[in-house]
Amino acid sequence: MSDTIGAVITYAVLLRGVNVGGNNRVPMADLRACLESLGGIQVSTYLQSGNAVVTTALSRQDLCRGVADRFGVAVVARTHTELTAVVDANPFLDAAAAPTTLHVAFLAGQPDPERFAALDAETFLPDELRLGDQALYLHYPSGAGRSKLSAAVLARLGVDATARNWNTVLALQRLTAEPAAG
Repeated sequence: MSDTIGAVITYAVLLRGVNVGGNNRVPMADLRACLESLGGIQVSTYLQSGNAVVTTALSRQDLCRGVADRFGVAVVARTHTELTAVVDANPFLDAAAAPTTLHVAFLAGQPDPERFAALDAETFLPDELRLGDQALYLHYPSGAGRSKLSAAVLARLGVDATARNWNTVLALQRLTAEPAAG
């Protein structure tokens, strides 16, 4: 995932663990203001859980660092092309029909294969996980709330991750394809 220096790119910006269960409160107006202060244009937010779409000339690294420095949370950014690749690579095609059972954990980098293998997927059944390109697909047939695949387990991968349900992934893919509406 490289960026062309100086090119204007639209990103979905994903903050980890904000506005969930009363922790890490980040008003979406503050997120928009932060992105605008970093030189972002056409900034919009999606839902109240740390999702934004921004068009910027900043590199991905500088964009993520600027937002992370402001809010003290991990930040991942993806382009429309990258989100489309995630959607196209979904290994749980049947689960897409029940989008609340399908999540994608967007990873800040590709985890070490040995760390991923050490997760022992059978331990989490009936929940399933599959590794993609800087994405971890998570299928929770009985819902995510009771899953053994917690954030603590995913932290063992050694890279920052932030998960979104399938409806949000599809919405962000759509929103990055067109100019953000203020």
